[in-house]
Amino acid sequence: MVFGKEAGLRVLLRAMVVAGTAALSGCATTPGPFFGTTDPTIVQPTPVNMSLRTLPEPTRRISVSVYDFPDLTGQYKERELVQTLSRAVSQGGSAVLIKALQDAGERRWFTVLDRAGLQDLVRERQILTEMRRQYRGETEIDPNALAPLLHSGIILQGGIVGYDSNTQTGGAGARYLGIGGNTEWQLDTVTVSLRAVSTETGEVLTSVVTQKSIGSSLIRGSVFRYIALDELLEIEAGVTGNEPRLIALQQAIEKAVYGTIIEGAEVGLWAFKDKGSQQRLIAKYRQEKLGEYLGQTLPPVRPVTISAARITQTRPKPRPTPPAPSVRQLPPAVDEGGPVTPPPPADGEVIG
Repeated sequence: MVFGKEAGLRVLLRAMVVAGTAALSGCATTPGPFFGTTDPTIVQPTPVNMSLRTLPEPTRRISVSVYDFPDLTGQYKERELVQTLSRAVSQGGSAVLIKALQDAGERRWFTVLDRAGLQDLVRERQILTEMRRQYRGETEIDPNALAPLLHSGIILQGGIVGYDSNTQTGGAGARYLGIGGNTEWQLDTVTVSLRAVSTETGEVLTSVVTQKSIGSSLIRGSVFRYIALDELLEIEAGVTGNEPRLIALQQAIEKAVYGTIIEGAEVGLWAFKDKGSQQRLIAKYRQEKLGEYLGQTLPPVRPVTISAARITQTRPKPRPTPPAPSVRQLPPAVDEGGPVTPPPPADGEVIG
């Protein structure tokens, strides 16, 4: 439909009035929700998380300590023509790792000891010890009031060791007589390393490296053409999608925990209760890890540290039982009815 100059001016004037009214009213009212926003929800499990949750249970739980899982990349978010101090990946790697360890076999695999906030934990225990000393007079803490801290035979170390931007980019588009559209996409890659280290000897028991790609895409369409000699029609529309980087990091860490469990079972650090499931999972993992090179590799050897996952927890010494108070009974006094004879005076004592 072709608009004349007068009709076009009227439409433009109406649009400006509506836009101005909306802008002024927006100052006095709460803005509506943004497009695509949702209410707060619990994070849903991913396929990688479900493979971790459904692992068969072990013969016994393993105590592991997590101190930190830092971002070792030093990468910042990339912005066109703008300098930013925001990191490219999450700085909460230890929290994601602890959650993944708890999800393994629905908490059947690991007893997780959080050492990331060790200073806070020690300070709180010191407060409890001092309060009992001041108000109860305890020189030695009662183990019933403050038990010994648990400790583990294995420390999980590592971090986010790589973040590569634009590892793959691409796109396609078409336009005919000013009408067309295009699509663009790119892939980034995050790399995670996870090691299991023996507390007793410091030996690296297992080491797993995983990668996860992070996708971004853009779809856009536009119209740009003259509908009359002096009238131009211009329309643009588009949508972008970015995979959450935290979810990608979570999946990479969960895959690293999964690989640590399988490789630990392969070298005899721990074992599945069902031996058939153990052999099947090991074979599947080696095929996924080595692919076409599977036939060219030898099976791994056991670590030097024997029974690295076993640990003897500290037990408080039994407190000595205080002796029962003795009661001394004096014989009853004999009253003979006569005067009581005073004791003889001491040498030099003056009586009177």
